[in-house]
Amino acid sequence: MSSSQPYIPSSPISPSVGHCKKSRFTYKHLSQLALSSTACPLRVIAHIDLDAFYAQCEGVRLGIAEDQPLAVQQWQGLIAVNYPARKFGLTRFISIPEAKKLCPNLIMQHVATWREGDAKWAYHEGAFADIATHKVSLDPYRLESRRILSCIKDVLSAPPVQRVEKASVDEVFLDLSAQIHSVLLERYPEISGPAPYDDLTERLPRPPTTVLDWDTDALVDLDNDETEDDDPDWDDIVMLIGSEIVRSVRAAIRERLKYTCSAGIARNKMIAKLGSAHKKPNQQTIVRNRAVQQFMGSFKFTKIRNLGGKLGEEVVAKFGTEQVSELLDVSLGQLKAKLGDDTGSWVYDIIRGEDTSEVNSRTQIKSMLSAKSFRPTINSYDQAVKWLRIFVADIFTRLVEEGVLENKRRPKTINLHHRQGGQMRSRQAPIPSGRPIDENVLFAIAKNLLGQIIVDGRAWPCANLQLSVGGFEEGPTGNRGIGGFLVRGDEAKAMKHSLQDGDDHVLNHGDSRPEKRPKSEHGTIQRFLSRQGTSHEETDEEFPSTHSNSDHDKVPPSPPEVSSDAQRPGSRKEHTAPLVGGDTRDEVSAWPLEGRNPFQQNPPNEARISPIKTFFCNGCGKAIAATDKGEHEDWHFAKSIAATERGNVSREATTASEAKPKNSVAAKRLGANKATAGQTAKKTEKGQSRLAFA
Repeated sequence: MSSSQPYIPSSPISPSVGHCKKSRFTYKHLSQLALSSTACPLRVIAHIDLDAFYAQCEGVRLGIAEDQPLAVQQWQGLIAVNYPARKFGLTRFISIPEAKKLCPNLIMQHVATWREGDAKWAYHEGAFADIATHKVSLDPYRLESRRILSCIKDVLSAPPVQRVEKASVDEVFLDLSAQIHSVLLERYPEISGPAPYDDLTERLPRPPTTVLDWDTDALVDLDNDETEDDDPDWDDIVMLIGSEIVRSVRAAIRERLKYTCSAGIARNKMIAKLGSAHKKPNQQTIVRNRAVQQFMGSFKFTKIRNLGGKLGEEVVAKFGTEQVSELLDVSLGQLKAKLGDDTGSWVYDIIRGEDTSEVNSRTQIKSMLSAKSFRPTINSYDQAVKWLRIFVADIFTRLVEEGVLENKRRPKTINLHHRQGGQMRSRQAPIPSGRPIDENVLFAIAKNLLGQIIVDGRAWPCANLQLSVGGFEEGPTGNRGIGGFLVRGDEAKAMKHSLQDGDDHVLNHGDSRPEKRPKSEHGTIQRFLSRQGTSHEETDEEFPSTHSNSDHDKVPPSPPEVSSDAQRPGSRKEHTAPLVGGDTRDEVSAWPLEGRNPFQQNPPNEARISPIKTFFCNGCGKAIAATDKGEHEDWHFAKSIAATERGNVSREATTASEAKPKNSVAAKRLGANKATAGQTAKKTEKGQSRLAFA
């Protein structure tokens, strides 16, 4: 018997060898990145913001040097100031004299305007002095915005990988997650395979890269507990790839269209938007996941989207601060107690940089407005109509951009708002859906609405007019108008002849013709009229299209005038009907509605009048129509059974109920007998006596 081998302990693992370091992120996170999931911690969102957009548009249009101070003027104020002019202390909405004083070489370009009576906007010399007869047009900026958006989409990967949301005329959100996922797998094939053991919760290996080149990007400082000496993880890698994509987008806009823009790259929309304004102009800021708290702590929370209005004021009033860094010390419970559960939870997450809002590539306009405040006021219908024409042209130009001509989208309603003194009145009307939308259609409706306001009461002087369209809906696809179902001209004639040929074939084809019954010996019409209570539907049911020979003497044929087709104006009879006094094998009978049947001795209404027979029910003392006699007797029978079950009838009634007849005729007779017995039991006749039952 051999002895067991002595135990030899295994060699310990050398500390120098160790295990391969794993990432904080899993294969599940990698798959979420490909789907652009809002819950993915590797998600990358970019926000692109055009620098002083209106001023840039005018500078590019006029060919002005980029270092030349330029401002966009609207009436007696400034609505946009480029960055060279800002160095002189100019800001928006300052007065013209003050702007010239601060920057003597400032170029001021007035916005394009619609001039009263014109059908197209234009740049008018001295428009700032003609506020009474001109209306501002922002169409030049909308047109440039569309060109920039098209350029951005050309640079990015094609849909569905591409996700672009137009936030405003000069702002765009990009969800780069899916595109970054493709680049990531190409650069790092070691993570392109399936997860170990097909377990998506397995952690990814650490990135082989230890140093990242951020080029000229502005990096936000890391949080206090993070250092640049730490090796990067996959969230840093995806941010780097995202910054490269955004840089190429910005370069394309610059090269093709001559515009500069700033950008923010972060893990969600809220941080990305804050990042794009961090370093301007013409720069991009990267907010890595490890730098979120440091970045957010430097802001006033009133600068965060959706926290700058009434909600922000409420938070400031209840907590006495508007700094994110100070509000971070407030617990979730305190926020819920003072702001409510939902709002408190949202504020708690948002100041910590948590935002799961999606980049919506289908963001669409819900309404369009064109308005004018009159200084001085207008005082006539003709003046108002001229402005309505301008409003309609303005709105229709934007509708064309929305695809109304291609029937992609169209509004359902049009609204007119009119202010006279301190009173604002409104009228609304639907836009016809059965015809294409054009300027004439909208103008006619707008004039009609104005007429309603004028008729309704005092309309002059008018201080403000607003025209808007809303209720946008997607246009139908693949539908045909009613014209698509109609035939005309030669095609209709050919179809008519083919139908007539088919009718002749049916009438003359012996095999397909139903057998006809012989004429009745007793007079068809008179026999039909002698029937009582027979409806047209009943007659049709009793006169099937075909009969066996045994039915010929049993069922009377229907007269021609009771056909449902003959009683509808314009209907065609395509079946034969027997006529009294002759064979009708090759005829089609049809009686004119306004005429009389030649075989009928009396007018139709008089011929069908017959006395209504009734019978007197002894059970309930009511007169019942003869046609309802059977149903009434069944009701008495059912009532007697119900009374028996309740124990409120005599043993005789109980015995009769148990001996219920099996056929309906006997049941009806029993019901009638019980009803009669119920009446006689109450009163004995002369010579009768009641019998006592044990």
